[in-house]
Amino acid sequence: MPTKTRKCVAAGVAFTIVLATQIATFSQNRAADFSMRAVDGPPVTADGLRGELVVLAFGASWLPLTRTQMEGLKKLADQYAGRGVVVYWVSTESESPKSKNYVSDDQLRELARKYKLTVLRDPDGAVSKRLGVDQLPSVVILDKQGNVSGEAIGGMDPNSGLPTQLAARLDKLL
Repeated sequence: MPTKTRKCVAAGVAFTIVLATQIATFSQNRAADFSMRAVDGPPVTADGLRGELVVLAFGASWLPLTRTQMEGLKKLADQYAGRGVVVYWVSTESESPKSKNYVSDDQLRELARKYKLTVLRDPDGAVSKRLGVDQLPSVVILDKQGNVSGEAIGGMDPNSGLPTQLAARLDKLL
């Protein structure tokens, strides 16, 4: 193979490797951009959470795993209290009483009080989709710079405990 052709092939391979690395890095560390309404309190925005390690647990109050998920979130919040980790449970249910997937703010406030968690609303699923959530329940972790850390975590084992399943990822980011 002529030298010029080898140089072109080598340059093409190098370019492909660099491009693939940048795509992988971008997909792993994409910046989160959102604003969600809290059922009690002011809206929560991605910009307002910069500097904190954020756990967003997406679910629906009608799911059988919701209580297990919320109990685990409360334990997680307690375990990481004072360490710069904030935990939210995000309802993906509709705000429209005409919807089959409707839940009222009062019902969500009751859940928030019971589990002592801040509940946010993502009624149209726009935030969950943007953050890569494709099943419920799922958890998304945002690093202190506001980037999505890894992929959304779905299909977690409800019997092994949420804090145990997330500890290694959170500790690595702290």
